[in-house]
Amino acid sequence: MAKDRKIDLVILGLLAHEDLTGYDIKKNIDRSISFFWKGSFGSIYPALSDMEKQGLVKRNESDNAGGREKIAYHLTKKGKDALKGWLKEERVSNELKYETLLKLYFGGVEDRSVTIRNLEVFEESIRQNLEVLQIYKSNLEKVLDEEDHLYYYLTVTFGIDTYEAYLKWCAKSKKLLKK
Repeated sequence: MAKDRKIDLVILGLLAHEDLTGYDIKKNIDRSISFFWKGSFGSIYPALSDMEKQGLVKRNESDNAGGREKIAYHLTKKGKDALKGWLKEERVSNELKYETLLKLYFGGVEDRSVTIRNLEVFEESIRQNLEVLQIYKSNLEKVLDEEDHLYYYLTVTFGIDTYEAYLKWCAKSKKLLKK
């Protein structure tokens, strides 16, 4: 694995559940973990290629109905061991990057109405994500007896609690800016 290339670990984690194509990996990232982790085709495919060379994943090629080759990847024992090793590491990087906060930090350059509008846009995005997370939570509560679902549930509830705190902060910030 490339040193500190976290997309490798995302891919290994997704492949631990099922064989996936690069396209399926992107779909799973967008559908399941995009609330806290992003991934692009431009990072996924090079990572798959590198991990295949290292023996962490293996490709399973099959013909697609349209005559085009469909390549699904399978997690190898070496890949699973690498994933387990990372899970046991105590050192982690929890970077927070919000362009909205960057704009807020430098907001004094512009009229307050611009900053308030930026907060409203942020707030709307958070509300939309919160709605989706609440649906996930409701669905996951029905299957908590399955081990993996418990961990999905914990990340979803973290997101809900975090987004609810963001909305509370937005309301207080807008109130202060409107004084």
